[in-house]
Amino acid sequence: MIRDDLADALRAALARVGVDAPDDIHLEQPARRDHGDWSSNVALVTARKAGRNPRELATEIAKILTDEPPQHVASVEVAGPGFVNFRLHDSWLHDVLTAVVEEGEAGYARHDDGAGVKVNVEFVSTNPTGPVHAGGGRWAAYGDSLCRLLERDGFAPHREFYLNDRGVQMQLFAQSLLARKQGQPVPDEGYQGEYVSEWAAEMPDDADPLEWGYERVKKDVADTLGRLGVHYDTWFSERSMVASGAIEATLQDLRDHGVVYDADGAVWLRTTDFGDDKDRVLVKSDGEPTYVLPDIAYHRDKFNRGFQQLIDVWGADHHGYMQRLKIGVQALGHDPDELEIILGQFVTLMRGGEEVKLSKRSGTVVTLSEVIDEVGPDAARLTFLLQSIDTKQVFDIDKVRSQAMENPVFYVQMAHARIAGIGRTATEQGVERLPLADVDLSLLTHERELEILRSVAELPDLVRNACAERAPHKVTTWVRDLAGRFHGFYHDCYVIGTDVPPELTQARLWLVEAARVGLAIGLDLLGVSAPDSM
Repeated sequence: MIRDDLADALRAALARVGVDAPDDIHLEQPARRDHGDWSSNVALVTARKAGRNPRELATEIAKILTDEPPQHVASVEVAGPGFVNFRLHDSWLHDVLTAVVEEGEAGYARHDDGAGVKVNVEFVSTNPTGPVHAGGGRWAAYGDSLCRLLERDGFAPHREFYLNDRGVQMQLFAQSLLARKQGQPVPDEGYQGEYVSEWAAEMPDDADPLEWGYERVKKDVADTLGRLGVHYDTWFSERSMVASGAIEATLQDLRDHGVVYDADGAVWLRTTDFGDDKDRVLVKSDGEPTYVLPDIAYHRDKFNRGFQQLIDVWGADHHGYMQRLKIGVQALGHDPDELEIILGQFVTLMRGGEEVKLSKRSGTVVTLSEVIDEVGPDAARLTFLLQSIDTKQVFDIDKVRSQAMENPVFYVQMAHARIAGIGRTATEQGVERLPLADVDLSLLTHERELEILRSVAELPDLVRNACAERAPHKVTTWVRDLAGRFHGFYHDCYVIGTDVPPELTQARLWLVEAARVGLAIGLDLLGVSAPDSM
């Protein structure tokens, strides 16, 4: 790719002026086109150690590369305190087109950065006391798309759902089911939702409300998330740790590490040894473990299953708990950085211009399944992925389900449908796309054409950066940008027509194919379908 060629050229130029090049030469595409196609700060990075003035060094580099320009380079300029800017011939973008269509959906923008590292990604993980509410869709879409990014960047992600199936809430849910079944009022602090009455009517008379309700919730959650295209490798039960003795084994492990002590009838973890403001209780004086101990045991189990990196996706209300769990992992002898906790902000659901409250306990829940019914899984997923997970989100059902170009979901999918439509038109008119080697790509000079190629050229770096930054929303931004550029091309550049020379038609058909490959990859990373018609 062009970045590697430019980096090699800069490295060779530095060697000629007697300056050691860094291991990684940074190159980026400037935000402003008038700054060139690519820019490097290598002179700024190396000048001080070499005892050189950065701008003078950049000027020497630019002269060398101007006298002997690398392939595709039209000119080399020095900007600011010492940036080296490259302006390229359009041919570099024609090479991008060739790479995209030759590598295809399976190979383009795929990396091996992760080297197969096993990553456990735990997300959604609601209490098994009812359906996933609408806001839970954000965690589902985010976690699954993050896994897709990890996989494309060479990691081995594992999707996991943690069932917090031990404790008071499960008992209250079971009591609520039984009360509805018997026509009695739901107990105080119980669950009032209409779903409780519906499920109670399904429950056999001789069923254990706790176990039947537990299985009913798991099925409903799995079915709903499956509709959103989210499937898990593991559904992990907290109760399984109780049955296996994993919680006691974890406590003993912590004792063996010398980080546990007994006081006031309770068992404490020396979290102050790791920077916490106070020690934390692991087992209360009544013998019941707090949330901390089972959670440490759960993460100990993940490491024991061979995962090298753990990622937990939590709600923002867990902020105060992050440090405790990371300390617990560290107390077991792990590097705390092996556990990454991502906090997501909550969703405000709007319908008819009014906010809809989301509470399973009060009975005002709007389920994720209902949202999918109204807007469809693609619209739901892409909307949840429009913004960074750490920002608050407003999900307006009326706007999301509108079929208008102002709707980002419709806007992006319509681009893919138009691509497919061009293919159908070519078939109807008997225009067959020639082999790429027989096509003159140098005919692609219109700014609309080049803008599409600039977008697809960005995709490999985008995948790498979005994965490293845990930012699927960057893919959403990219697919919207590519869609916008394709819509502009669609309106301004006819692919097939009496006024379009056959050789230009052939070049544009391959351009359209490159756009299709890029858009298909981006939509797949988001878990959104790429329709051929709308």
